[in-house]
Amino acid sequence: MYKSTKIARIALLMGSLMAAASPALAEAVLHRGNSGEPTSLDPAHISINIEGFIIYDLLEGLTIFGPDGTIKPGAAEKWDVSEDGTVYTFHIRENAKWSDGSPLTAGDFVFAMQREEDPKTAAEYATLLYPIKNAEEVNTGKAPVDQLGVKAIDDKTLEITLKQSTPFFLQLMAHYTALPISKANYEKYGNDFVKPGNMLSNGAFTLQAHVPNDSLTTVKNDNYWDAANVKLDKVIFYPIEDDAAAIRRFEAGELDTVYNFSAEQLKRLREKYKDQVHVSPSLSTYYYTFDMTNPPYDDVKVRTALSMAVDRDFLTDEIFNGAYLPTYSMVPPGMEGYTLAKPDWADMSQIDREDKAVELLKEAGYGEGGKPLNLTIRYNTNTNHERVATAVADMWKTTLGVNVQLQNLDVASHYAYLKQGGKYDVARAGWAADYADPENFLYLLLSFNKTFNYSHYVNPKFDELMKKSYTQQDQAERMKTMNEAEQLVVNDQPIAPLMNQAELWMISSRVKGWQDNAVNDHRSKFLSLSE
Repeated sequence: MYKSTKIARIALLMGSLMAAASPALAEAVLHRGNSGEPTSLDPAHISINIEGFIIYDLLEGLTIFGPDGTIKPGAAEKWDVSEDGTVYTFHIRENAKWSDGSPLTAGDFVFAMQREEDPKTAAEYATLLYPIKNAEEVNTGKAPVDQLGVKAIDDKTLEITLKQSTPFFLQLMAHYTALPISKANYEKYGNDFVKPGNMLSNGAFTLQAHVPNDSLTTVKNDNYWDAANVKLDKVIFYPIEDDAAAIRRFEAGELDTVYNFSAEQLKRLREKYKDQVHVSPSLSTYYYTFDMTNPPYDDVKVRTALSMAVDRDFLTDEIFNGAYLPTYSMVPPGMEGYTLAKPDWADMSQIDREDKAVELLKEAGYGEGGKPLNLTIRYNTNTNHERVATAVADMWKTTLGVNVQLQNLDVASHYAYLKQGGKYDVARAGWAADYADPENFLYLLLSFNKTFNYSHYVNPKFDELMKKSYTQQDQAERMKTMNEAEQLVVNDQPIAPLMNQAELWMISSRVKGWQDNAVNDHRSKFLSLSE
């Protein structure tokens, strides 16, 4: 009797231990390499994709980008649009809640968008919501915040009125500028509402911990409306700017994803990891910007000479192994119905461009027989950006006799410096589409865009054409107007577009559900891990 009981107990214990060790019961933890430390988790104060990757796991807009990059219902299960396309009525899911169990309401969206446009907030991306009625007036202090065209009809019905029909409006509603904030939670914590322990989420995950420059941990939100279909228990983001170190950690099995690795390693990684290497074409542009408030970069001849002297084919072929494509336009290809503008010298051979660049620089008083031109290229810390800057510096030195210094900062500091209007000569920048429309790239150069117009470009004719495009209902005419506006930009060269980017990812074979897409939106809610 005793012996059989003892055996039964041992069997029960062994069964328990085996169950505890079973992969089916193991915690599903995704380890994401994220290329840099986020500046903030406040939707009003983020502006780059490594911040977006995190915030889209924590907060969910009325619409979202699905795994294939197309618009899907998010916190809103459906919406109605008026015949003239100016009034959107969103119906928020009845079971949409905050992570503390309180209901997600239309008022939370009203509060968040009013805060975004309130000039006191100084939101970097406030202009993105300018299609909403009175948004520009509110943001520029000409109207009170309660005049913003966003209204809660009831707790689960949100009405948004636009200035005019906006074809890409549903894409805007997926962007972090349109994410909700719990009004009650903000009133409790103020700007500390994004700290671990304070932050409420309506997305698939909640913020558990954040150790700056080390890791940021999120855990599954059991109160998320679609929690039953979320397969991960935890997602840990690692802000690794050293892409060689990130690849080493991937190869050691410590990371499941790596973003923006060095293209120099592309061939080796493809040979070794095959389909775990993802080169995804995207609607994005890699460019250099000139500070037009800083002489001699206020001279179009200097800017054009420097732009012409860059051998873009060398950059794309030798540095990015063909993963990037050369460009002369700010707007990337792939925008439906849009014709790219390009400078007249884009069709010249590189040798002829360089000869012309020497002439232009000489006319501006620099180079042979003139003053030496000394400049500094600023870039955010990354192997690819360093190799581009080094190559461009050599091109300018060899072709134009320019003396070039290089200066790098971490990604957050680099963009903070540019957005705050810091003085510079030449700086690296990049832009990936928030929505598939040329306006998303051209609006960066509007004179009143104080956040992203890094070059401080001012051309009243450009502003006028862009303003005209916002009122045009005929898409073909609207695209023609924006093409005219971009032609002014390529002639003035406040920026030197260099390449259309591809997004470089390493995705472990154990990650399931990943789909490359043109908007580079990859929410953890759609991912799972194999055993």
